[in-house]
Amino acid sequence: MKRNSFKKFFIHPIAIFVLACLTISCSEEKKETKAPEPVLPVPTERQLAWHEMEQYAFVHFTTNTFTDKEWGYGDESPEIFNPTAFDASQWTKTIKNAGLKGLILTCKHHDGFCLWPSEYTEHSVKNSPWENGEGDVVQAVRDACEKEGLKFGIYLSPWDRNHPDYGNPEYVTYYRNQLKEIFNKYGPVFEMWFDGANGGDGYYGGANETRKIDKANYYDWPTTLEMVREIEPQIIFFSDAGPDIRWVGNERGFVGETNWNTISTDTLYAGKSGITELLNTGAEGGENWVPAEVDVSIRPGWFYHAEENEKVKTPEKLFEIYLTSVGRGSNLLLNLPPDRRGILHENDVAALEGWKKMLDEAFSTNLAAKKPASASNVRGNDETYSAGNLTDGDKNTYWATDDEITSASFTIDLESPKTVKYVLVQEFIKLGQRVKSFEIEVEKDGNWQKVGSETTIGYKRIIPIDPVETSKVRVKITDSRACPLISNVEVY
Repeated sequence: MKRNSFKKFFIHPIAIFVLACLTISCSEEKKETKAPEPVLPVPTERQLAWHEMEQYAFVHFTTNTFTDKEWGYGDESPEIFNPTAFDASQWTKTIKNAGLKGLILTCKHHDGFCLWPSEYTEHSVKNSPWENGEGDVVQAVRDACEKEGLKFGIYLSPWDRNHPDYGNPEYVTYYRNQLKEIFNKYGPVFEMWFDGANGGDGYYGGANETRKIDKANYYDWPTTLEMVREIEPQIIFFSDAGPDIRWVGNERGFVGETNWNTISTDTLYAGKSGITELLNTGAEGGENWVPAEVDVSIRPGWFYHAEENEKVKTPEKLFEIYLTSVGRGSNLLLNLPPDRRGILHENDVAALEGWKKMLDEAFSTNLAAKKPASASNVRGNDETYSAGNLTDGDKNTYWATDDEITSASFTIDLESPKTVKYVLVQEFIKLGQRVKSFEIEVEKDGNWQKVGSETTIGYKRIIPIDPVETSKVRVKITDSRACPLISNVEVY
């Protein structure tokens, strides 16, 4: 009996081994780590595409170029517009060589003169001696942009100091007709730019008077913008308060060291106390994703003036502007005004070439590319969110921490001593902007030394540091609105 009982309960050793393996396998199997929840608001796909452009050109060119004014009064004769060597391809080749990704053209400034042969007004190139009235600046620039692979944008001033109906409902119809004319003929258009200069003294068809408007309601912007978006669904709208991108609050070439892409647009209206600072920094917890665009001219003025030929910003100044705009998570809109020949002046071209050389020298070799990275915390200990995503060159991967972790660090191993001057960090903004403060450290003589301390990151943050030789760089996220998500780190 005992022997038979033993046989009954005997399990073959191989079976035991298989069961043990299955048990281990089941215990090691992990549930899929849940992706982080977005921190609202988040950018739209068209806003994400705009962020990735980073920098592009503004071109101011009209009758003002020939009258030596910044703002035309509206009584200028079309006959004064007569560039002697107009060459849109010279503009676009120069712009592309400088590393800029697009061009926004002032198709109509406040003086009302149109750079295309508009069927709705006689105040345009069709009545100028340039190309015997057969020329079309907008078409030429649009075609040159396409040839060079640049995106094309337009600025059509809402204020018109020439039009006799400005201030009346009839003018809004005129303005919308011109928008439809522009967008249907010269698209695709990536950005529509319009500013807050609206109403004041002007020619107004000979009235020579001051006209004021209700800026909040006169244009009925929601209807106008909806009309444009029906024609151009991917368009980005710029104005003081968006709706897609906002003015930065100055024209000097910088956004705040703290720069939130979020802002509550109902807090932005004329006369609001602190509006300039709010535009410059955005607002943590703002209800809308409306990032800042930094607009600045390469010269003191927006239009060409011969007296400013020796006042063109130096390559060094342009490099500084790059660091305080793109380097702080905003896009740079750099104005380049053609001269009376219709080309970019030699001094402007030389400054751009020098600037591009400085950018290439500073950011040509990413010391962190494909280098090992480690972190103090990895979300769910899951390889999907590992520190290796920081240096893999893939914008769609990111390092993330567990939900409850809002302060953490990661280390980039350069594998041998290198001289470091800049550290570049990018958040995975598809899921919102999170980081409120962070520090940069380098390993020196076996110890960690703090070399930088900043606030926000956003789409991109470039931190200049005093040149130091090190083999390891550590970024410490000291505060974040939610678990930090970092998609890219570069070291130069």
